[in-house]
Amino acid sequence: MVPTKDMLTSDHLAELRRTALGTADPLGVAAELADAVREGRLAEPGDAGDALSLAAEIAETRARHDAALDYADRALAAYPSVDDARAGAARALRARILFRVGGRDDEALAELTALRPLLTEQPDAPAYVTAALGAAGRHAVAQEWLSEAVDSLLEARATAAEAAEVGPPEAPGVLYFLLQQRHRVRRELNLPHDRHDDLADRLDTQLTRRAQERQGEEPDLLFWPRAQLDRLLSEEAALAPVYGPDWDAHRARLERHLVGLAGAGQTGLHMLTATVDGLRGYASRHDGDPGDPQTRRRYAAELATRPGARVAWPPERNGACWCGSGLKYKKCCLPRSRA
Repeated sequence: MVPTKDMLTSDHLAELRRTALGTADPLGVAAELADAVREGRLAEPGDAGDALSLAAEIAETRARHDAALDYADRALAAYPSVDDARAGAARALRARILFRVGGRDDEALAELTALRPLLTEQPDAPAYVTAALGAAGRHAVAQEWLSEAVDSLLEARATAAEAAEVGPPEAPGVLYFLLQQRHRVRRELNLPHDRHDDLADRLDTQLTRRAQERQGEEPDLLFWPRAQLDRLLSEEAALAPVYGPDWDAHRARLERHLVGLAGAGQTGLHMLTATVDGLRGYASRHDGDPGDPQTRRRYAAELATRPGARVAWPPERNGACWCGSGLKYKKCCLPRSRA
């Protein structure tokens, strides 16, 4: 539970995103988050929208849709402007909740339709728009929107070969994220591979290989809770090939690597919960760059000295998943090692 009178930092919010659903009273955590916003107990006032969005997500998972919608509305009002990149994610969350409320599908779809232009403008928009449509089983609509967005971007370039140059490891662009999300949705729909799926595979393979070459060593095993990963990728897009283009890919990469280490006989395995502010703070104190693999490895080494940052792996098959989703491990990240 959130301490009633304590100030909440960005690190606290990241930890709550990972652990809230596993507490005895998740709805109490959501209420405390809303109270912290109302009482001005956020160390960073700009985190108000994120705190209320987290409260909305918690209430949504507990089918408290009226409360979730109220939190989502307040989250949107807390962002400084509709142009804030995080506001788009909050609008998509609101649409997802509207789908779940029942009888408000038209309103939800109108909300998402208004976000369609962001698919070609913001790297994280394909993921959150698709997630909202997926909550209503509208995967075919997601596939249509993503395909049209990909075609729109490709039309601005002479050939697919030229497009493949968009999104190098130094700055993967919107097209990269669009292609990966479209590829994922088409797999869910069991659609046959097409030329855009081929391009998605080539880009991901190319960027992952280049990122590994730059890093030059084993992965740092930094685990970014969902809100932190979204923020990291929006502010440090060059790290997408390192940690994955979205939440699902990030968890799958960690799971696969840990399975490989376990297969090689290693024991006592764990991940390290990272935050954007934590990484930037470390980089600032040590005159480093968050995009530098050396800085991230040293940040990981510092986190390893903090017991609270460690996430033990693997959990029991029927235990709570390590990612904080609230699902059983066997139903969440365990299968990702084979994805």
